[in-house]
Amino acid sequence: MNEPASHRTGPETQRLLHRAFTVEDAVVAFELNSNPDVMRYTGDTSLKNVAEARRFIANYPDFERYGFGRWACVLKESQTVIGFCGLKYLRDLDVVDVGYRFLPQYWGQGLATEACMASLDFGFSKLGLARIFAFVIPANVGSVRVLAKSGMQVDSEFDCDGIATHRYVKHRPTSAHS
Repeated sequence: MNEPASHRTGPETQRLLHRAFTVEDAVVAFELNSNPDVMRYTGDTSLKNVAEARRFIANYPDFERYGFGRWACVLKESQTVIGFCGLKYLRDLDVVDVGYRFLPQYWGQGLATEACMASLDFGFSKLGLARIFAFVIPANVGSVRVLAKSGMQVDSEFDCDGIATHRYVKHRPTSAHS
């Protein structure tokens, strides 16, 4: 397999820049990944401290390994990191997943939808992916709305550690106007 090109800089939207996290982002990465409201539906373990966030960022392998990953979402206007969005290869399932996480003060402003749509478009247009998946617990109503607004549809339901989970999918558009 050829070495993938590393897309450490992601798409730009009307309000957001997407770039790889740097260790300077460790404080906000810790805030994001330790907030109980943010982490409620993720299934991930919360970070314990800023040092752990710094280590995670420093050792994040996805850009080098796969050529893409989860980008820091930066508000253009203030250059503030407000969350993350991007693509992740899930080796166990052999699929590419779109995921996002934003600080609560930025919820309800359409930013997650803007970032998700840009990540999907990037996956189709820059990476040539045929389809992209997302996994969500139906009780996570905000995330369900983001996926629906981004053109994703429920593909299947399954049990994940006793929790009903929906798998969403979006296929590469067949024309530039899809």
